[in-house]
Amino acid sequence: MKRIIIASMTLLMGFTACNDMLDLQPLSEISQSDYFQTETDLQLFSNPFYNNMLNKSPYDRQSDLYVCQNLPDEMLGGTKRTVPASGSGWTWTDLRRMNTLLAYADQCKDENAVIKYKALTRFFRAFFYFEKVKRFGDVPWYEVELGSADGELLYKARDSRELVMTHMMEDIDYAIANLPNKKKETSSPYRVNKYAAMALKAQFCLYEGTYRKYHQLSLEGHDYKYYLEQSVAAAQLIMEDSDYPYKLYSTNHPESDYLTLFAEENANMDEYILAIKFDYGLSIYHNATAHTLVPTQGRPGLTRKMVNTYLMKDGTAFTNQSGWQEMSFIDEMKNRDPRLSQSIRTPGYTRIGTTIVLPPDLSTSVTGYQPIKFVQDPKASGGNVDRNDRSTCDLPVYRYAEVLLNYAEAKAELGTLTQADLDKTINLIRRRVGMPDLNMGTANASPDRYLSEAETGYPNVAGTNKGVILEIRRERAIELNQEGFRFNDLVRWKAGYCIGQSTYGMYFPGPGAYDLSGDGKVDVTLYANGTPKPTVSSGVAYEIGKEIILSGGDKGYIYYHKNIERTPFNEVRDYLYPIPINERSLNHNLTQNPGWNDGLSF
Repeated sequence: MKRIIIASMTLLMGFTACNDMLDLQPLSEISQSDYFQTETDLQLFSNPFYNNMLNKSPYDRQSDLYVCQNLPDEMLGGTKRTVPASGSGWTWTDLRRMNTLLAYADQCKDENAVIKYKALTRFFRAFFYFEKVKRFGDVPWYEVELGSADGELLYKARDSRELVMTHMMEDIDYAIANLPNKKKETSSPYRVNKYAAMALKAQFCLYEGTYRKYHQLSLEGHDYKYYLEQSVAAAQLIMEDSDYPYKLYSTNHPESDYLTLFAEENANMDEYILAIKFDYGLSIYHNATAHTLVPTQGRPGLTRKMVNTYLMKDGTAFTNQSGWQEMSFIDEMKNRDPRLSQSIRTPGYTRIGTTIVLPPDLSTSVTGYQPIKFVQDPKASGGNVDRNDRSTCDLPVYRYAEVLLNYAEAKAELGTLTQADLDKTINLIRRRVGMPDLNMGTANASPDRYLSEAETGYPNVAGTNKGVILEIRRERAIELNQEGFRFNDLVRWKAGYCIGQSTYGMYFPGPGAYDLSGDGKVDVTLYANGTPKPTVSSGVAYEIGKEIILSGGDKGYIYYHKNIERTPFNEVRDYLYPIPINERSLNHNLTQNPGWNDGLSF
């Protein structure tokens, strides 16, 4: 059993698995007179939801667009993905806590507090189940606190995702109706308010609608269009709210605003709807800066595919240029979407708060495209920001840009998108960085080949809105880079084949000296395998085939993972995770997800 200290008392919570639940001490055996009597009690009891459930490291989630030194099992595929004995996301501790609060909140004498914290709890219950549905598909729905006497419910079968989604909609609509909505109550972006509930609804309805559309999943109840319409409506509530209007952060500096937004100590209240607070004085940290700068922390890098996705500054596709496949780093970085130079080190890069020009560091990035998003001023965090786990910039959970992207995508998939819709969503995002507007007619008349081919894009996108859907996906990948969305986006779009694609980096035509910073000085010297290491007056020398692996042997793209065994994405199996063996052994009513063999035959 797990112990959770609340108001100096210990409540036995449990619920990590069915057998944990059978060993619980019923809450009724603990005197209720000391609990749930005041708003403070309800707040203290619900505070762990924030810490336990919100993702505090979205910046390191790998995909076809962003990789680290060690690839996750999802990207290795094949036998690297097995059915675990336990865990793997099949945990229910937080849900039990939610249902406990909902069961006893009425003991509080403050009716307004009861409504507020029930709404908060139902927000987190919808959040909890969204994570479960994404991971497992069908899951058991529980809305009451269970104890050892509830064996029939403990060992019930999985409920359909339609039933779970229906209850999630009930929860989130209650949260929207009852969470704080006055500006004075929502001045902090660190507490859930009605706008965060709207953002969650727009997010999970977009996920469900597109998942059902592209997986051709038809269930009794609502169709994919219903969920897309609900996503549009929820996003629109935020976009048209006059009490507390959100907007994109901008200081009219398109060359730096995007980067600054994510490096600031404090979440921007105009754009961040919900954020996670980090603070040097309180010793609350994350690891984003060191993750990028310290060679032992993952060596992350954007892939060549991601870099190719960024448009030219004039709005044309980079991949329409002659010779783009073998373009040098200096040349490929010229005249690009300004978010590229605010996402990775490009020629002329200087870190926030410094004046020294820094080239990409190939010793800390396996692709050479070294990320700078969430990298703080070196003077931040008491001057220790470069150390492991010493970053203090707040991390976004929901921000206004994502809401705009959700709205545009949902309407495009429904076939109801207009140019006016693009002007108040995608084009606002583009204007922040000085990019030209997206024209719907032009995009649909000539869909970008790079985004539609199987090797680099989404061949299953079709219809009259094909071009604009592809462009919205491009915008989503770029704007939400390193915010933890990409893997789940590929799942809902039924584009899992992207996960197994090559993780190429920078292109090098062969041995030689290269200037990567644009200052005229040599930053990297590559020398042929087996030859003596040259003496260099500046920069670092790397041996091809040993310290730097290239896709073509002595030339080509950096390909750190070239010799790592990988298996293509399993279209039957890999869109859902397996139910752990121990859970199915305890509860024979739990069926296994398709394609996963756990050796159990009942």
